[in-house]
Amino acid sequence: MTVKELVEKTSLKSLIEFDDREISGVFVSDMVSDVMAGAKSGNIWLTIQTHKSIIPAANLVDVSAVIITSGKAIPKETVDLASKHGIALLSTELPTFEIIGKFYGLGLGQ
Repeated sequence: MTVKELVEKTSLKSLIEFDDREISGVFVSDMVSDVMAGAKSGNIWLTIQTHKSIIPAANLVDVSAVIITSGKAIPKETVDLASKHGIALLSTELPTFEIIGKFYGLGLGQ
């Protein structure tokens, strides 16, 4: 499944224009160091963190998208940095647990 297909099938909101990518898996963490150590290239990364430091970490690991959960407000500087680096930045009002359940139902993580 691609990031754009995932957006179409769920309640995700895209915050920037981005090039579509295949999703290789799902990684969930609110610790940037955990993402740098454990996420894989092509993963989608779910977090409640919104500070701009998430974008360099996402770029380093080469994730397909960063998804901010729980309706957290995302600073403009984070959105601008994601746009500059071409990293898909998505958001959802749903809590992390609920959106992961939807992703699992779509076949991600199986």
